[in-house]
Amino acid sequence: MTKRIFRSICFVALGIFLASVTLIMGALYDYFSNVQRGQLKMQTNLAAQAVANEGMEYFEGLDTNSYRITWIGTDGDVLYDSTTDSNEMENHLEREEIKEALSEGFGESSRYSVTLMERALYCAKRLPDGTVLRLSVSQNTLLTLILGMMQPICVIFVLAVILSLVLAYRLSKKILKPLNELNLDEPLKNDCYDELSPLLRRIDIQQRQIKQKSGELKQKQKEFKAVTENMVEGIILLNAKGNVISINRAAKRLFKTDKSCIGQHILSVNRSIEISDLLDKSERGLHAEKMMKLSGCIYQLSISPIISDDELYGAVLLALDVTEKENAEQMRREFTANVSHELKTPLHTIAGSAELLMNGVVKDSDRMDFYTRIHGETQRMIRLVEDIIRLSHLDEDSYDMKSEEIDLYTLADETLKALSSEAKNANVTMSLNGQSTVVQGIPQLLQSIIYNLCDNAIKYNHSGGTVTVTIKNHEDSVAVSVADTGIGISPEHQERIFERFYRVDKSRSKELGGTGLGLSIVKHAAKLHDAELSVNSALNKGTTITVTFPK
Repeated sequence: MTKRIFRSICFVALGIFLASVTLIMGALYDYFSNVQRGQLKMQTNLAAQAVANEGMEYFEGLDTNSYRITWIGTDGDVLYDSTTDSNEMENHLEREEIKEALSEGFGESSRYSVTLMERALYCAKRLPDGTVLRLSVSQNTLLTLILGMMQPICVIFVLAVILSLVLAYRLSKKILKPLNELNLDEPLKNDCYDELSPLLRRIDIQQRQIKQKSGELKQKQKEFKAVTENMVEGIILLNAKGNVISINRAAKRLFKTDKSCIGQHILSVNRSIEISDLLDKSERGLHAEKMMKLSGCIYQLSISPIISDDELYGAVLLALDVTEKENAEQMRREFTANVSHELKTPLHTIAGSAELLMNGVVKDSDRMDFYTRIHGETQRMIRLVEDIIRLSHLDEDSYDMKSEEIDLYTLADETLKALSSEAKNANVTMSLNGQSTVVQGIPQLLQSIIYNLCDNAIKYNHSGGTVTVTIKNHEDSVAVSVADTGIGISPEHQERIFERFYRVDKSRSKELGGTGLGLSIVKHAAKLHDAELSVNSALNKGTTITVTFPK
C-alpha cells in the first residue's frame, strides 16, 4: 500500500507539472503571438501611409532587419522586396493575404516553414492607387520554443521529480503511519481517521465472533484429542489428497511412526497393498474394509470417505484390533471340530456294540463285556458333556456364582479324600502339606482347580508314584501346587496343555477316560480369580503345576 500511494503521489505531481508547463507555454506563446501580430499590423499601416505619400523613395536608406517589406502591383507582380530581387520573384496575386487585401483593403495570414520550425506572419494593406504593401515577420513555433528551453525545462523537471519523490515518500509515510500503528486487538481504542471508524467497529465485532468461534473450536479440538488419544483403536484423518492431518497415539504405535508423519502421504507411513486399496476406494467415495496383520496382531482396517455437497474432503482410517475375536473364532471352530470328533468316537462304539447285541451275534458269555463297553463310553460322553457345559459356564464369567471366603487347605483335603479310591486303584500315594489359608473365591471353581490338577496327577503317574499338594501362604499371595512323579511333559508341549482337547499322549488319555478339557477348566477358573499358572515339568521325572492367588 505504501508503494501504491508513493507511486500515485509521484505520478500526480509529475502529471500536474507537465500539464502546467504545457498550459503555461501554450498561453505565453499565444499571448506573444497576438502581441507580435498587433505590432505587425500597426507597422503595416504606418509603412502603407509612408509609401502612399513618398512612393519608392520611402525605401531608400530604410532599415528593414526586423521586417520583410514587399510592394505588389495591381497585377500581382512584385514592385519591391526588402530581401529578394523583385524581378526574380513570382506573381503574388494568389497569395491569401494579397487576395484578402485587394478585396477588403486589409489581409492577414500565416505559413509554416517546410521544417515546421518557423512560422511567417503576413499583413497586407491596399494603397489608394490599388497596389498592396505587405509586411512579414518570422516567428518561432511552439516546438522550437520548447526545444530552445529544453535545458531549463529538464533542470526544472529533475528538481520537480526529486521534490515529488521526497514529498511522496514523506506524505505516504505520514498517511500510513496511523494505519500501521492500529491496535487490532482493541480496534475501538484507536485514534485514527474518522473514515476508518466503521471499519474498526466491524473489525471489533468480527474479532469477538472469531474469539468465540476460536474458543469453541479449541474446546472441540481438546475433546476430540482427549477422545482419540485415549482410544485403543488407531484412528487417522486424511485430507482429499491422502495426506495425514491427524493421528492418535494408538495409530502411531501401530504403524511405528510419530507426529512427523502429519502432512505426509499415508503411503509414506505404510506402503502395504491393503492401505493402497483402501485409499483407492475412498477416493472413489466408497467405504471399504481390509484385514491386515500388524505388529503380530490381526487388525481390521476400515476407511470411510468424508463427502459434503458431492465433494470429497478426506477420509477416516480406523484400525480395530480383532486378534482376540479372530482367535476366539478360530478356537470356536477348533472346539466344534474337536467336540464332534470326541463325541463321534464313543457314539460309534456304542452304536456298533448295540447293533451287534441287537442282531444277536454276540455270545452270551461276551454280552457283559459289550454292556460294560457301552456303559463306559456313555459315562465318558457324560463327563465330556459336563466338562463342555462347565467350560461354557466359565466363558460367561460365572456371574451367577457367589464369591466367599474359602479355606484352601480344607478344600484340598476334601478333594484328596474324594480321589482316594482312584489313587488306590492307580497305586499312587497322595499327601497334603501346608497350613490353613483363607482366600476369597468361588467354592465350585476352586474345588474344580484342585480336583482336575490332582486327577491329572493321578492318571499320568507311574504305579507306586506320589502326588503332593502344597498350600503356601505368602505375604501378598497364596500358592497351591500339585506335584507328581509321573511321566512329565516335554517343553514343546508345556505351553499348549491348557488348550481345549489338547493331549500330550492321546492314546493314553483316552484309555484313562480323559476328556482333554480338565486343564482348560483350570485355566478359566484361575483367570476368574486373577490367579497365575506356572508349569515345571521334565520327562519321566514328574510335573509341578502351581496356581498363585493374589490376596
